Amino acid sequence: MKSQLLKIPTGPECSFSIRQDKVPYINNRLHYHPEVELIHFKSGEGTQFVGDSITRFSAGDIVLVGPNLSHYWQFDDIYFEDDAKIEADVRVAHFCENFWGDHFLNLPENKLIKTTLEKAKRGIQITGRAKQEVGRLLEEALYSEGSRRIVLLMEILTIISESEQKILSSVGFNPNCDDIEDDRISRIYEYSLANFKNKISLKEIATIAHMSENSFCRYFKARTRKTYMQFLIEIKVGHACKLLIENKMSIKQIYYDSGFNNVTSFHKYFKCITGKSPLMYQRQFLHKANAI
Repeated sequence: MKSQLLKIPTGPECSFSIRQDKVPYINNRLHYHPEVELIHFKSGEGTQFVGDSITRFSAGDIVLVGPNLSHYWQFDDIYFEDDAKIEADVRVAHFCENFWGDHFLNLPENKLIKTTLEKAKRGIQITGRAKQEVGRLLEEALYSEGSRRIVLLMEILTIISESEQKILSSVGFNPNCDDIEDDRISRIYEYSLANFKNKISLKEIATIAHMSENSFCRYFKARTRKTYMQFLIEIKVGHACKLLIENKMSIKQIYYDSGFNNVTSFHKYFKCITGKSPLMYQRQFLHKANAI
């Protein structure tokens, strides 16, 4: 899962790209690119990585990712099963910040859009009522041609700039790293995702990174602004959120399947990260789902 620089094709008649993906493993690895990315999950669920942020993503989510910020979306295992009865449906646009010219964003009328694109360098999760409207416009842009595509993108960015937003990556996160660092952090992510249900010792993960334990602790904290244990707990809580939403397991089964040793630590860390108890989180989600 080496973080890779992706080249985004636009086509000879387009200044930016918009596409629809229904295959969950398209770019399903840590990557970055010089283009801004706007992604809408019409359907699909999994784990979202944007910079040093790890959260769950689900249907309806919309994220704006700035240039050269590492990211990827790992769909849940159910989407890869041979007889899967559900499928991913993602709409994604890629555009360079200056594709409309070097001076366009400096126009006074575009101040909010320029500010939003600056914020996107840390990743923006669009929240509130704007999600539905942005999703609708992105769908229209997918099938539009000519200048209408540009007009729709402007409308989308205007709505986002005026909407409720959540910044994803931390202030201190540095997206720029050399190939050795890039490969190292990718191996850490990959191993952690594959083994978080079991106990991962500091010695074990330091060996994966080809570092001593002390060097690994300093490296990981400097790279992500969090300890490795904090990172691991975020992955476990994210997995627990998925199981709570599915509502197929008891709390005991969920904390065990998420890699927690006991229910006390599960409740403690879950509330610390989400701000809610597991049952409150589940009830609020199910209430919203039933109201739709």
